[in-house]
Amino acid sequence: MNILIFNWQDIKNPFAGGAEVHLQEIFKRIVKMGNKVTLICCKSDALTDEEIIDGIRVIRYGNRNMFNYFVPRLYRNFIKRENVDIVIDDINKIPFYTPKFVKHPILAISHHFFGKSIIVEAGIVRGLYVMFAEYLVNKIYKPTPFAVVSQSTLDEFLRRGFAKENFRIITNALDQSDFPFQHNDKSTDEIRIAYFGRLKKYKRVEQLFYAFNLFANEYPNAKLDIIGTGDYLSSLQKLARKLGIEEKTKFYGYVSDNEKKELLMDVDVVVNTSQKEGWGITNIEANACGTPVISANVPGLRDSVKNHQSGLLYEFGNINDLKNKLVELLTNPELKAEMQKGALDWAKSFDWDNSARQMLQYCEDVIANFKK
Repeated sequence: MNILIFNWQDIKNPFAGGAEVHLQEIFKRIVKMGNKVTLICCKSDALTDEEIIDGIRVIRYGNRNMFNYFVPRLYRNFIKRENVDIVIDDINKIPFYTPKFVKHPILAISHHFFGKSIIVEAGIVRGLYVMFAEYLVNKIYKPTPFAVVSQSTLDEFLRRGFAKENFRIITNALDQSDFPFQHNDKSTDEIRIAYFGRLKKYKRVEQLFYAFNLFANEYPNAKLDIIGTGDYLSSLQKLARKLGIEEKTKFYGYVSDNEKKELLMDVDVVVNTSQKEGWGITNIEANACGTPVISANVPGLRDSVKNHQSGLLYEFGNINDLKNKLVELLTNPELKAEMQKGALDWAKSFDWDNSARQMLQYCEDVIANFKK
């Protein structure tokens, strides 16, 4: 099978996130199954125009602001050179509207709609542009088969009037061999609370800072670890100083995969405060290091938490509820030990090999139905 993918960026792009991890982990395995995969995406400084990554041929063209306008021509030029069996349209913020011009079978991938949450991140003008672009998905993609990453995302499509039979859930997952599936024994009575992920405004990490401040007033042996980087970093550093928790807060910035796993094995809990996600791969990665999570009870994130087993859910925006969940988990040794075990059991149920097999089967089904 020859698979052509359009996505805004590839795994090496500095703007890459969970959508790119999902794409790379699944389709590099599909390559190993004997298929050919080409990803066409936008250019990025310091990256070559073309390279092979894990067997996937990556072609970079145009720039981040205008790439979507080039996609129809890039598609036409590619099919002149190669026979294509299926086109994968990975929808992320601004869709490519492939059903308007692609003549081959199409399988769309969607992680979630940003909706009004994009205004928090991008501002009113750009946010409304994204919202309108997402609105057009209703008009253009209605008959298109979709792979979505969570029940929350599927529910969102159903509320928009899409037919359930056009959807399959293919979750994010883990490379089971990459994670330790154990937690480090503590050598001190220090309580370590962590955030792990990109530092973006819509992730609402400031909620953790306010809740940590309340928690640390009662438990002065608490520390806050911020693992990751992003354009909201300086705002969070200022907030730590304003709240007087600067000495208790450590900003690690970007860390390697090995450093990430060591840190996740050391901390007592990972907190995820985002207002909306397609899923919550960082929750599962923390769980695979034996660390329970406390996560906002929002679409996507709630799908990646087995409440009261792999972690706890708090009411988004409710700082007192988040603080109380921290107290509930971190001051009860029996509950904490139970959730560490539950976190490991939950993480073991997510495997990229299974997700790749499901995606390949879905591609085959889409092609077969297209030919009928």
